[in-house]
Amino acid sequence: MKPMIFTLVGQDKPGLISDLAKTVFDMGGNWLGSNFSHMAGHFAGFVEVNLPQDKHLDLIECFSQHPDLKIHLLAGDLESSSQQKSAKIEIMGNDKAGIVQELTQVLSQFNLNIVKFDSNLESAPNWGGSLFKAQATITIAEEFDLDSLRETLEAVANDLMVDIEIE
Repeated sequence: MKPMIFTLVGQDKPGLISDLAKTVFDMGGNWLGSNFSHMAGHFAGFVEVNLPQDKHLDLIECFSQHPDLKIHLLAGDLESSSQQKSAKIEIMGNDKAGIVQELTQVLSQFNLNIVKFDSNLESAPNWGGSLFKAQATITIAEEFDLDSLRETLEAVANDLMVDIEIE
């Protein structure tokens, strides 16, 4: 068994995920994890599966012919960063153009790897605008200074609230 990652985008309809899962199962694979969302009128997501090495090309061929989805597959890496420490960051504040770029630039300046990043906008009627919310999981060195990171992230905007906890 060897991991494979695939991304997909397309028009949603009932049964899409079931069809993909059945194909993986029929080829002797195991569905390990996935994340799906509706964005800008499309269905998008990514999936990690374990599949026998000799079935990788078959899965690529089968998925490349899917009538409703654009699917891109890559061989996964067996190496894991599980020995590294991780931290979860939660950020909330008024939305502004470029906020994701500014926040991720701070993480890059600290040489941090983003393992997961989710963001969304919510209506904030009391403030007359949109409320930006993000959750990120990052890998950190054992001696990393979280207080310095928190201060730098909060400096991106006056109203940002940042909560960081070790996982």
